[in-house]
Amino acid sequence: MSVNVQATTRILSGAQVGIPPRHMSFSFPAEADRYFFFNQNPLASLMFVVFSGIFPPGERFFVESVRHFRNQISDPTLKAQVAGFIGQEALHGREHDRLNSFFAERKLAVDIPERYVKWGLSQLENLSPRLQLACTTMMEHFTAHLAEQWLTHEEFRSSSDGEMLKLWYWHALEELEHKSVAYDVFEQVGGTVAERRIALGLIIALMAPPIIASWGVLLIKEGQLLNVRENARGLRALFGKRGFISGILKHMPAYLKPGFHPSQQQTQALEREWREKLFGQYGELLQEFSNREALACCDNECYLDS
Repeated sequence: MSVNVQATTRILSGAQVGIPPRHMSFSFPAEADRYFFFNQNPLASLMFVVFSGIFPPGERFFVESVRHFRNQISDPTLKAQVAGFIGQEALHGREHDRLNSFFAERKLAVDIPERYVKWGLSQLENLSPRLQLACTTMMEHFTAHLAEQWLTHEEFRSSSDGEMLKLWYWHALEELEHKSVAYDVFEQVGGTVAERRIALGLIIALMAPPIIASWGVLLIKEGQLLNVRENARGLRALFGKRGFISGILKHMPAYLKPGFHPSQQQTQALEREWREKLFGQYGELLQEFSNREALACCDNECYLDS
């Protein structure tokens, strides 16, 4: 008599390694100001329209560059982190697509930054898979510091539409949760400092110009290019001594250091604070959070038949 023994293999999920893909459903108020950041400043607000426009194609590039090396990862924790990374980035793209539809309904030309940045990404897609991954690690370094600014920059938070901020807070928290994943994959597959330096140059050459150009085109289409007073105020808010973007750019050179690692951006306490603020017992985003039960199940060990 033979006995069939069913083996089980422990499979970690993204949620179990601190990178839970949270399904969200945001609503955008019809009464929201057209320019919803920095006390209704057109120039600064349009910068965030540009960000939202470039996120969906950018997130897809990030996902594919990491997914390419998925089968080369043997460590179960990193495998789970990659699964969480892919899930979070895919959901970011989905929600920004929804926000971009809201912008389009208001005749904000959010398709322009999307089209412009797709050209830059199409150039990066001609590179070797590992160099594409290096470019992802560079852009993830930028977005991690962008995320930290979203959560800590007091002028940004206090002068912007509270309802519109909800999506950006969720996105920011998850960017910090997975900020090291692409880089850890890059290191595991033999990525080098030289490739990181090439990646930085490529991002400056191929991604920055489309982003800046699309921002200028939006200002022209909105009739704001010659609004000298508001543009000066917006430039101070973004690039002044304590400006929103200035606070990001000062961290970019760290990426070139031989001993660089994203974990050197120590945001663990900030992440805990915002997880509680957004998703704790009285969290601000519980109404928008639709898969709480699924993530709660992931607190336990998950098993798949093998």
